[in-house]
Amino acid sequence: MTVQKTSADLYQDYTARMQQIADVRNSVSILGWDQETYLPEKGAEFRGRQITTLSTISHELSTSPALGDLLQELKSRQDLDDVQRRNVELSAEDFEKQRKYPSSFVAELSTASNAAYHAWIKSRKEKDFSVFEPLLAKMVELKKKEADILGYTGHPYDALLNEYEKGADVSMLDAIFRDVRQSLHPLLQQIALQTPPDKKFLNRLYPKDQQWQFGIDILKAMGYDFGAGRQDVSEHPFTTSFNPLDVRVTTRIDEQDLGNMTWSCIHEGGHALYEQGLPVEQYGLPCGEAASLGIHESQSRLWENNVGRSLIFWQKHYGHLQGLFRANLQAVPIMDFYKAINQVQPSLIRTEADELTYHFHIMIRYEIEKGLIGGDLQTKDLRDIWNQYYLDFLNVKVTDDMHGVLQDIHWSHGAFGYFPTYSLGSFYAAQFFSAARKQITGLDSAIADGRYNGLLLWLRDNIHRHGRYYTSNELCEKVTGEKLNFKHFMAYAQEKYGKMYNLGV
Repeated sequence: MTVQKTSADLYQDYTARMQQIADVRNSVSILGWDQETYLPEKGAEFRGRQITTLSTISHELSTSPALGDLLQELKSRQDLDDVQRRNVELSAEDFEKQRKYPSSFVAELSTASNAAYHAWIKSRKEKDFSVFEPLLAKMVELKKKEADILGYTGHPYDALLNEYEKGADVSMLDAIFRDVRQSLHPLLQQIALQTPPDKKFLNRLYPKDQQWQFGIDILKAMGYDFGAGRQDVSEHPFTTSFNPLDVRVTTRIDEQDLGNMTWSCIHEGGHALYEQGLPVEQYGLPCGEAASLGIHESQSRLWENNVGRSLIFWQKHYGHLQGLFRANLQAVPIMDFYKAINQVQPSLIRTEADELTYHFHIMIRYEIEKGLIGGDLQTKDLRDIWNQYYLDFLNVKVTDDMHGVLQDIHWSHGAFGYFPTYSLGSFYAAQFFSAARKQITGLDSAIADGRYNGLLLWLRDNIHRHGRYYTSNELCEKVTGEKLNFKHFMAYAQEKYGKMYNLGV
């Protein structure tokens, strides 16, 4: 006689399977983290093979018929609680999506990504896009194929966007970047008429070791738990999480540019705080994962810009910074420092751009990705297209490929559809921070005093603990009372830069 399993037993089986898949995926992530931090050059080929093998195993586990049957049975049960039901719904959705991918395609994409990454590294060293271009062309063709596998009703790019920001599509982003051009550009024009602050002191010699220590100090002050993470150096700063108790960040140090490391630490620290705040008991399940890339980016941007570039933040930390770099900063008043770190000026490098022109960097990448996936642009023309866009949108001339089309790692990883989440994240961040200032009594005073626990707890309670339970706009509405609204970012920008430049806006 067969005894039917209870819903509790079935859910336990489901949890075990999902955690096994998470274990394999996180093993891939560990190999990827090592690849970008400590892997010897000669180990690249075998590392690619190892990642491909584990990626294939993960895909097979994620699409096994037994998992599909289990999810269907759980979906029919009426006695699951809300979180359990949401986990099952999201896992079933993910299962159907994963099942569309042939194992051969997963292996091919993993192999192509590994080859493209190492070609990108070599291209950057040689400052020559032609080394990377054939591998990028291969990646674009694979991403077009992936869009076809996933399916779409409008633009093929929509399928890739949804991998990072569920519900996003070309029509939505076209409208958002239209707002950027129409609303943000006039403010930039006003600022351009003002005398720019002197920021030469930020590009004096700042020794590596002191910069590193300051970055560690800031991460600790923010609440980053070094007992559940670490910081290392990489070619491109990033955050990776293997579970909420092992979340790692990297930074990049330029001894002639203090801002390079400082804000990459704060930015990646924001990402890491989100990952460390996800519920441990939901490991491997959707409600133990970030809501979306846009929401993830909102956490890094909130800490980097709304907090880390504010005057009240530096009222606490500037004295410490002056002590570390006395010869460079002792004679620089805090207001001069504040204006310098917030200087609005078109530039070449996205990661070093100010928080206003930054969105034009994203718009350029969005237009290029949309064109590549839609077939309107070709990779062989990308250097010229990139350079022309920078001249048209930011009025800057690209000096070489490393500071141009080769500056980002994302395309080597096949992350097409990722870039727009950076702008979405900034806009969510402004809306979240506005709500936090209304809901947390004395928040500005606490930040000025170096006390961030109230803000971190607010983020943990309102955003982090929910995982993927809500979509981005559902979460935004729950936290702020309305869906994403660009007006909050513009209000923030006008208040901050209006005061800084005496614009009267």
